[in-house]
Amino acid sequence: MHLDVQDLRNFYYRSTLGRAAQAAIRGRLINLWPEAKGQTVAGFGFAVPLLRPYLADARRVIGLMPGPQGVMPWPAGMPNVSVLTEETMWPIETGHVDKLVVMHGLENSERPSQLLDECWRVLGPGGKAMFIVPNRGGLWSRSDRTPFGFGHPYTASQLEKQLKAHHFVPENHCSALYMPPSFRRFWLKSGNLIERTGQRIPSVMAGGVLMVEVSKLIRPPSGTVTKDTEKRPIKALDGLLKPA
Repeated sequence: MHLDVQDLRNFYYRSTLGRAAQAAIRGRLINLWPEAKGQTVAGFGFAVPLLRPYLADARRVIGLMPGPQGVMPWPAGMPNVSVLTEETMWPIETGHVDKLVVMHGLENSERPSQLLDECWRVLGPGGKAMFIVPNRGGLWSRSDRTPFGFGHPYTASQLEKQLKAHHFVPENHCSALYMPPSFRRFWLKSGNLIERTGQRIPSVMAGGVLMVEVSKLIRPPSGTVTKDTEKRPIKALDGLLKPA
């Protein structure tokens, strides 16, 4: 079940903890995807807080928000690029997205398999997708005071297995939100230090969210392949086909 867009907006744009979470996740994303010049960038669910760095140089930025969640205009003070869409039928042509970010989309979906098929459809050859989900072993998935406390949390192996089953190739994974999901001033002030420390931990178990970068595996054509054989004339007709 998707969260309401008003609750998501209030968390990410009107709460200190939400702004800290936004900065932590976006920082990890920018480390992996520092630019998107001339590319088409799309975000599904409520991924728009992560897309602002790409507005200046990307050819197009699209914020896809599912119908059960609702939509809000974004970005503020600029031409709107967000659109309300059916969860598994996006208004994007096949193979036109270069970078896709899914946050608060997969774990809340009632049709995750069809959603992943739609992600695969819109992603172009050589494109990359980033799936951001609550970490089952982290603190954030255990608290309903943040959006990551709702929906289906994942372990790294569960997420990668599901992505491979839908013809994605995992290439990188990391985690973010090492600070506790607390509104106390001490934790908020220490957030940047905790995030930098957490990034040095080799295990992804400590972070509140998992981030898996994938590429698109092109499926071979279905059916059996037949090989044309060279047609040779019947030897009994040699005298008729060749001049004497």
